[in-house]
Amino acid sequence: MSNMSPDLAALIGSRICHDLISPIGAINNGLELLGMSGDVSGPELSLISESVDNASARIRFFRLAFGAAGEQDVSAREIRGVLTDMTRASKLTIHWDAEEAVPRRIVRILFLAGSPHCPTSGTAPRHPPSHWAAIHR
Repeated sequence: MSNMSPDLAALIGSRICHDLISPIGAINNGLELLGMSGDVSGPELSLISESVDNASARIRFFRLAFGAAGEQDVSAREIRGVLTDMTRASKLTIHWDAEEAVPRRIVRILFLAGSPHCPTSGTAPRHPPSHWAAIHR
């Protein structure tokens, strides 16, 4: 696999994310229908719902980090959304202070390098003109 081009790896990553998000979305839709029917309730439905939300958040993270979507900028809103969803079921809290869009390659580096180093909480502020800092608290 070391001879695989980055473009091919990104295309494979995008395809895997695409193929996984459809059944995860279908499970989520089924859960919503079950909830609306009122026939099913209890901790089982809640556990399945939390697991589906977690899987969906991870797919969004992987799509952003490994997908083949060129080098366009990623909005601060999308970054915050992915980080919030990824950490919802954990003790980890990440605050994204930047308000401007960020190049995808920078987001990839920050996501992949930063998450293992912030086991409990952290902040990723941008210090002008172009310096980033990950602060563990």
